Amino acid sequence: MTDDRHLLGLVGAGIGASLSPALHEREADRLGLRCLYQTIDIAEIGLAPEAVGDVLAAARLAGFDGLNVTHPCKQTVLEHLDEIAPEAAALGAVNTVVFSGDGGRLVGHNTDASGFAEGFARGLPDADLDRVVLLGAGGAGAAVGHAALALGADRLTVVDVDDDRAATLARSLGAQFAPERVASGEPDDLPALLADADGLIHATPTGMAAHPGLPLAAGLLRPELWVADIVYRPLETELLRAARDAGCRTLDGGRMVVFQAAASFELFTGVEPDRERMLRHFGTLVERPAAAGAR
Repeated sequence: MTDDRHLLGLVGAGIGASLSPALHEREADRLGLRCLYQTIDIAEIGLAPEAVGDVLAAARLAGFDGLNVTHPCKQTVLEHLDEIAPEAAALGAVNTVVFSGDGGRLVGHNTDASGFAEGFARGLPDADLDRVVLLGAGGAGAAVGHAALALGADRLTVVDVDDDRAATLARSLGAQFAPERVASGEPDDLPALLADADGLIHATPTGMAAHPGLPLAAGLLRPELWVADIVYRPLETELLRAARDAGCRTLDGGRMVVFQAAASFELFTGVEPDRERMLRHFGTLVERPAAAGAR
C-alpha cells in the first residue's frame, strides 16, 4: 500500500521557474494522489551549498516525503545522507532524496543518468558515439557522462573550466567502464576535440534563464556534429540555436527532465507515472515564459 498524500520539494539555487512542481503535482492528480511540491531556493535564503544538510534536517522535521536536489547541491548533499543507492554512489551525485519511513532515514538516488539515456535514445536514436565531448564535470556532467558510456560511447572526453574536476570525473568514469574510453581536457582543447568529435553534450548551467550565453565559441560547431543540451528552460538555448544554424542535429533538455522526474516520482510515491502524459504536460508548461533559472 502507498500513501496517497505526498509532501515533496526541490532544493537548489536559481530554481524559481522550475517546472518540477507542476510536473509532479499534475501527474499525481491524474493518478488520484494528493501531492504538494515546493521549491527551496538556497540562494534566496542566503545559504551556501554546504548547508544542504540543514535543509534536509528541516524538511524531515516538517514531514516531507522526499526532495529533488539540483545545482549546486548534487555533490555536497552526499555527506548528509544515511544511505546512497548504488547508481548514485557510482556517479558521486544525488538528485533525489527519499525520506524513508524506517526511522526517517535519508536515502539518495540519481535519476539523471537514466533520464538522459532514455531521452537520448528517443531523440537521437542513430547518433554516432565513437568520439563524444562532455562539457561540464559537475553532478549533472557525471550523470550524463555515465549515460553516454553506457549507451556505447567509445571515447568520452570530459572538459571543465576546473581542470582538476574534469580529471577527477574522467578517472572515476574510467574506473567504472574502461580507462582507455575516458579522457579529460581543458577548454583550450575544445577546437581540436570538436574538430574530430561526433557529438557534444553540454552539462553546465550556461544557457539557463539565469545564466544566459554560449558555453563555447559558435564557430567550433560544424554540420557533422550532434549537440545535446541538458538545459530545458529555455528549451531552445543559445547553444542549440547556434548548433542548428551550423547544421547540427540537436537534442534539447526536455526529455531528460521529464524522464528523470518520472523516475523520481516513482521513488517518492511508489506509483509508476505515465511518461507519455508527463511529456505532453511538459510541452504545455515549457511554453510559459521563465522569470528565473530553472531545473
